[in-house]
Amino acid sequence: MKNWIIFITVFMLSLAIGISVLVLWKSVSPFKNIEDEAIELAISTNSIVSATDAYVYHGNKPYVTVFGVDEDGDEKAIFVPITLDEKSIQKVDLQDGITEEQALSILDEGEVKEILHAKLGYEEPGAVWEIAYINKTDKLNYVYILFEDGQWWKRILNL
Repeated sequence: MKNWIIFITVFMLSLAIGISVLVLWKSVSPFKNIEDEAIELAISTNSIVSATDAYVYHGNKPYVTVFGVDEDGDEKAIFVPITLDEKSIQKVDLQDGITEEQALSILDEGEVKEILHAKLGYEEPGAVWEIAYINKTDKLNYVYILFEDGQWWKRILNL
C-alpha cells in the first residue's frame, strides 16, 4: 500500500511538472516566432547585417525591437511592426540617443522600489524608453523618456 501511495504521488508530481513546462513553452513560442521573423526581415532589408537581441514592445502599435549592427559597424535599433510590413520599419542609430542607463538615471531614485523593465520602443514622437517600476507605495508606474534627448514624454503613475 505504501508503494502505491509513493507511486501515485510521484506520478502526479511528474504530470504536474510536465504540464507546467508544456504550457510555459507554448505561451512563449508566439513571441519567439515573431521575434525570429522580425530579425530575418531586418537583415533581409539591409537595415542590419547581424542581430544581437530582439523583443516585443507593446505601445500604441506593437513593434519588435531588433538590435544589431549595420555594414559600417554602427549599432542600430530597428523597429519592425508586428504585421511585418517592410514599409513601416523604423530605424535609429543607438549613438544618436540616450542609453538605457541614462534613461534609468532620470528616474527619481527615492521613489523607485523595483525596476521591472526598460524597453526601447517606437511611439508617436519617435523612439522612446519605456520604464516600468514599482514605487515605494507598491504601485505600478510607467514612464516614457524620449530616446533623442532624454526628456519626459509621458507618465502613467500609481496603477
